[in-house]
Amino acid sequence: MDEKSTLVYTTQTGRVDPEKKAAVRPATDGVVRISLKRLGGNKSLTCVSGIPGGESELSDLCRALKQKCGAGGAVKDFVIEIQGDKRNTVLAELDRRGIKAKLAGG
Repeated sequence: MDEKSTLVYTTQTGRVDPEKKAAVRPATDGVVRISLKRLGGNKSLTCVSGIPGGESELSDLCRALKQKCGAGGAVKDFVIEIQGDKRNTVLAELDRRGIKAKLAGG
């Protein structure tokens, strides 16, 4: 089958799902960085990257940060995203947990 073609219908195997590649953690320099991403309109997003650990540790930390900040958030591509400008709150919570972090960006 051609790599550029997309299978629309088949009667041989039933449901056909494309192969999903496993998420690969990007290489880091060991520094946890807290940055602010500006979104459209009047919205912002606090991003925490470079945290060591697996996906379960990241999701647990994300849950704790969301509760501490009183905001929503998610883990996407090994980066914790918290809604709003919560950089100082996140920095204080990570420091309390013994994770050395620094503010990044402007």
